[in-house]
Amino acid sequence: MTPMLTVENLSASYGVVRALNDISLEVNEGEMVALLGVNGAGKSTTLKSITGVLRPVKGSIKFLGQEIANGKPEATVKRGLSLVPEGREIFGTLTVEENLRLGAFVSYQRDRYKADLKEMFELFPILEERFTQPGGLLSGGEQQMLAIARALMAHPKLLMLDEPSLGLSPAMTDQIFELIKGLRDRGSTILLVEQNAERALGIVDRAYLLASGEVQYSGTAEEIRRQVDIASVYFGGDDAAPCEVTQ
Repeated sequence: MTPMLTVENLSASYGVVRALNDISLEVNEGEMVALLGVNGAGKSTTLKSITGVLRPVKGSIKFLGQEIANGKPEATVKRGLSLVPEGREIFGTLTVEENLRLGAFVSYQRDRYKADLKEMFELFPILEERFTQPGGLLSGGEQQMLAIARALMAHPKLLMLDEPSLGLSPAMTDQIFELIKGLRDRGSTILLVEQNAERALGIVDRAYLLASGEVQYSGTAEEIRRQVDIASVYFGGDDAAPCEVTQ
């Protein structure tokens, strides 16, 4: 498989607080890969470092073979990386259409924009119904759909999703996961940060389990399940508890 994103020995800090310690990971073209771990494990910090929002202390971040560590966020988007941030961060006073237009700013073309809107309406029919409404009037699930659609309007080569199910009802979580799975089936390359580890492992190809800013385990979803007691990770402390591997 062709590596699309390669992170090697990445360390990052918030002031004197070290948030990442020499983490390495890889996302291949066409894969969906998850970053798992408790709050504070370093998942969102990893995404911020990749997008250029946070400057790493050291390490390498290569996208399609080119070094992008310490790059500016707008340059990262132009290279083909789009982030759906935690909390969605849509513009509540702008309409759904205006939010989507902002997503398309990287390569706006009138004819292409119309085609992209049509595609987004096929993926997210509710957005066509809410097209002229302010984003702030949408439900939490609808706002999440808008945030994902806004990111897709930039035609990303790699889509990064930060806690897409956060704050959503179980029914809406099911819908969002079906949408994400559909994007993967369409060939999208996805890096997923998700609090619901079991749900994430049900749709991803591989996963990395972070704890205290370090990669503790990595492998396919099945390998992670065999090696790690997920319940212990999330409810029994920061350290992953290894399981007995049975054949």
